[in-house]
Amino acid sequence: MAARPPAIKDLKGLKAVKLEIETRARQAADLKAARAAAAATAKAEKELFSRAIGPVKALPARHRPGHPGHRAHLPPTQPAPIPVQQQRDELAVMREAISDEFDVETLLDTDEALSFRRPGMGPDVVRKLRRGGWSIQRQLDLHGLRREDARDTLAAFIREAHKAGMRCVRVVHGKGLGSPGKTPVLKGRVQSWLIQKQEVIAFVQARPAEGGAGALVVLLAQS
Repeated sequence: MAARPPAIKDLKGLKAVKLEIETRARQAADLKAARAAAAATAKAEKELFSRAIGPVKALPARHRPGHPGHRAHLPPTQPAPIPVQQQRDELAVMREAISDEFDVETLLDTDEALSFRRPGMGPDVVRKLRRGGWSIQRQLDLHGLRREDARDTLAAFIREAHKAGMRCVRVVHGKGLGSPGKTPVLKGRVQSWLIQKQEVIAFVQARPAEGGAGALVVLLAQS
């Protein structure tokens, strides 16, 4: 039940009644405006939904739930996609793996200068490589790298050079003058890693002007 306006006893009371009436009228107008705005919003949303989905037709009785002939037709389950690229990447990683335990001694020719040629490659390939028959197109310097870092860096270098179509690169492993005992720590490792890379078909110790005992000139297979 609405509260009664205060009793009018004097001019002050009359002003209070007038203020009360104006307040109630304003509240009623605000409520009416809010309801009208809500109704307009609901109508607009309904019209937007109708335009978005287009004309709607009722389902035939036979397709409605509860009808004796009603059957749900579910699309057949699609098989999970085969991660072909992932399998290729994993296979590439397996092929990329190079071991530190690989025995390289039996595959190296240690004549006047160390060399390696893959089976099927004639000795003329090594001679031509020593004479500079192929121009060195890219170089990798492994100075200062730890063994694991050097191995990964070398593998990536050979892979990218081969992919780029390069035939001849130089790998600098150092002479070991700054290492304990002044032994070439990386030299034997680099030889072993290179032999395990299928992209490498031959390598020789670099000529003095190209690094001598501290570097290898590597011949890559044609991509």
